[in-house]
Amino acid sequence: MKSSGKFGKYGGMFVPEALMPALEDLEKAYFGIVKKNRKFKEELNQLLKDYAGRPTPLYFAKNLSKKLGIKIYLKREDLLHGGAHKANNALGQGLLAKYMGKTRMIAETGAGQHGFATAMVGALLNIGTEIYMGVEDIERQKMNVLKMKACGAKIHPVEVRRGVGTLKDAINEALRDWITNIKTTYYLIGSVVGPHPYPSLVRDFQKVIGQEIKKQILAKEGRLPQAIVACVGGGSNALGAFYSFIQNPEVSLVGVEAAGKGLNTPKHSATISRGSDGILHGSLSKILQTKDGQIKEVYSIAAGLDYPGVGPQHSFLAEIKRVAYAAATDREAIEAFKTLSEIEGIIPALESAHAVAYILKEAKKYKKGDIVVINLSGRGDKDLETMERFYE
Repeated sequence: MKSSGKFGKYGGMFVPEALMPALEDLEKAYFGIVKKNRKFKEELNQLLKDYAGRPTPLYFAKNLSKKLGIKIYLKREDLLHGGAHKANNALGQGLLAKYMGKTRMIAETGAGQHGFATAMVGALLNIGTEIYMGVEDIERQKMNVLKMKACGAKIHPVEVRRGVGTLKDAINEALRDWITNIKTTYYLIGSVVGPHPYPSLVRDFQKVIGQEIKKQILAKEGRLPQAIVACVGGGSNALGAFYSFIQNPEVSLVGVEAAGKGLNTPKHSATISRGSDGILHGSLSKILQTKDGQIKEVYSIAAGLDYPGVGPQHSFLAEIKRVAYAAATDREAIEAFKTLSEIEGIIPALESAHAVAYILKEAKKYKKGDIVVINLSGRGDKDLETMERFYE
């Protein structure tokens, strides 16, 4: 083992013995291929540019800026192929699977964006792909399910006795599959969660977001922003946006979790705001759990945010107070969705709308001329059915 995969006390590998050989192989590939193989890096960069459409624009939201009295920039991950930041990681891990000689990929998905991104990459690289998705998420994300099927992926609906059929349950089933099919199968995790090396691996494929933000904002404004804001479920889009700025203390970093029906109700998924230390899906992090250590059922109107854990590096960044974590309710996210759509003509994913909601609520904290970058992690096509009732 080359690394403990720890961020302070968080992270590590807490998995059945049967999974250790697969994780050790993956760690070897991470350090040997992702970190050092020039051909791999060149091929991935070419795919990010020509297939995915990077770099994504950093857009000055003139109308929103006028409304709030500060300079708002949107990092347009919604314009990436597939409609969200998930393509960055899926391309990276899919290519790694190919280099490792795997003939099958599996993935879990909540909002469907990661499932769709994995299905796209499976089609591109000619690797058979199967997606685990909770039955509740399948119902509310029908369009993304159809997109996955269109790319040739097989969908496994997940409904378990003690779960509700959302992201947590899909991850559980994907892990069971992987244990059974380790030799042929690559498990393409969609966020900065899970056992080492996944949190570092996914972060490294997503850090391109922050690298581009830094370069673009310096070109446009000649200075770094006062703040970068991103929504947090598992946390990959946020960590991707934040990572290049962790060593810039003058830039405040804000992660926005889902407060759902309210933090004082059971209907939320604000893991850092309301969670405690525990082990979920192979790593030590903040999780939402009962007093006797059972994982709580969580909720958000945004399917990609209703996860009872968070990436271990986020827990560490919260502990050392380098990132501030806030929360936005369903109602605030709905209003933010409407506001951005109506005044900029940009329809955000409900996940991303949580980050927009934070700025709508907290803009008064900033001075005139301050720059705030919102990572617009995905577009809202997938959420229009959910939003339909709020326009009646």
